[in-house]
Amino acid sequence: MIIKIPPLMHTSLRESVMSEVSDILISAIFDGDFVIQMVLVCTTDTMAKVAEKVARHAVGKRVKPEDRDMIVHYQGQATRKQATVAEVGIGPLQHVLVTYE
Repeated sequence: MIIKIPPLMHTSLRESVMSEVSDILISAIFDGDFVIQMVLVCTTDTMAKVAEKVARHAVGKRVKPEDRDMIVHYQGQATRKQATVAEVGIGPLQHVLVTYE
């Protein structure tokens, strides 16, 4: 007997889930930190808000605070500060990197 297992999340299903307002867990690290964090974000959060949420757990603890803006990088690309989690396409358990500008 052969059992076909569908992909973890079909693209159209993922798009419909991301179009709704919901909270998701993502994996994140702040540049210079050694701890990968699980951070709860909302699909309507801007990248500026995501950066703040990630920084809250690293900056001033293991990363030196700096008076500079922060940028979220997803899939190797810097994101726009005003783009939302849903617009960028970040899904549950996907990884982001936050750096200073």
